[in-house]
Amino acid sequence: MSDHSRSRPSSFRRAAAYLALPVVVGLAVSACTAQADTAGTASATAAAEADATYYASKTPYHPFQDPEDYSAPPDGYRPVFVENVARHGSRFLSSKKYDDLAHQLWQTAEDAGELTALGEEFGPELESLIDVHKRSGYGGLSRLGAQEHHETGRRLAERNAQLFSEAADDGAQMRIVSSGEDRAEQSAASFADGLREVEPKLEIDDAGADRDLLYFHKSEANSDYQDYLEDDKRLADALDAVASSSTVASAARDILEQIFTSDFVDRLDDGEFDFVDHGKGKTHLDDVASAADCLYNLYMIAPGMAGEGDWDFDRFIPPEDARVMAYYSDAQNFYKKGPGFDGDDITFKMADVLLDDFFDRIQDKIDGDADLVGDLRFTHAEVIMPFATILGLPGSTEQVSEDELFSYEDNPWRGEKVTPMAANVQWELYEGTDDRYAVRMLYNEEETDFKAGCTPLEKGGHFYDFDELKRCYDQS
Repeated sequence: MSDHSRSRPSSFRRAAAYLALPVVVGLAVSACTAQADTAGTASATAAAEADATYYASKTPYHPFQDPEDYSAPPDGYRPVFVENVARHGSRFLSSKKYDDLAHQLWQTAEDAGELTALGEEFGPELESLIDVHKRSGYGGLSRLGAQEHHETGRRLAERNAQLFSEAADDGAQMRIVSSGEDRAEQSAASFADGLREVEPKLEIDDAGADRDLLYFHKSEANSDYQDYLEDDKRLADALDAVASSSTVASAARDILEQIFTSDFVDRLDDGEFDFVDHGKGKTHLDDVASAADCLYNLYMIAPGMAGEGDWDFDRFIPPEDARVMAYYSDAQNFYKKGPGFDGDDITFKMADVLLDDFFDRIQDKIDGDADLVGDLRFTHAEVIMPFATILGLPGSTEQVSEDELFSYEDNPWRGEKVTPMAANVQWELYEGTDDRYAVRMLYNEEETDFKAGCTPLEKGGHFYDFDELKRCYDQS
């Protein structure tokens, strides 16, 4: 990026520094020519997103399919092994930043008598959220987050009740590993509690942390990826184009004017204020865009903390503005952690280590080298997103050229679908006759096809021969 000396919330730039390029959310826009063809585009998108909440990647988890609707395995096949990778569940704010900056801004406006009637209500709501963090700390799993994983673990055990009962009798173990971060470890513990609710005799082995496997985005082995985040001009230009767009700027101002008077927002836009967080002391709120981003991050996190308080931050952000902010959040993740630019795998090739591990654990089971009934992994969105892309999961494969900008109209990438809180990928291994093995994948607990080019056992089915998957994913 052009300015690394100070961090702004979500890399927003000053709203006043508009580029000539108008980024219209929902339209395909060229970053070089600013030309868009809008014919016949709006209605399909509006229909598809009519029920959207616009919490983006902070959307609380729900399974995407009723287990009663799952396909039966092919004749002669029985389950013998399960494995997964899951994002941690809903959590508190990761650090003292957005809440602190928003409170500094609100307090300044209150002292100046520059709050709207709705703004008068915002302060107490925010202070209640801050009080919870004072008691519970930052970054940990919320009650809802624990419940999300407990229920996912319970459903997994119910679906494989006979397998796990036999495993308990035979002394086979369920292995659990995490990134080592608190919220990932807490998610693993809650998931294990859900398993034990169904099969209390199942032995669960806590294998500790494997950061190379489940925190690879921070690994020294991926320094090229970290260089991309810091220095890639394409990335900087794309994020600047999104953040500096007239659409984002308009939504940001509209959000602030729900809470603050227009005169106060003008003062902020003129650069009169520069607030720094009292957490790490690295993030500044000094313009309209960064202020709106703070408020949007509170809007996103609050639903996942429903067990700690009765908040309603939705009333402070109009739905049409929340959609724009969700687009901005999704655009950042798309370019930083998702499909990214045409022909470039820098954002997702590092997930190879996790894909290899999925195949290796199944091969170990087939070879009889591991006395495990399952292998469970708990990690973060930074791992789930590139893994979804390298697997070829729905909504995670479409890249953009350098002279185009990610848009909702032309690209299916959505944080709430790709990596909501507690997002997960599960593989189930089934043993058939003649030493044949089949695999079914559940993505957020929905039967999901493997990538294009992989052929299922039956046309239109969701079970794949393991050897076919090895061929399809180039696993020797």
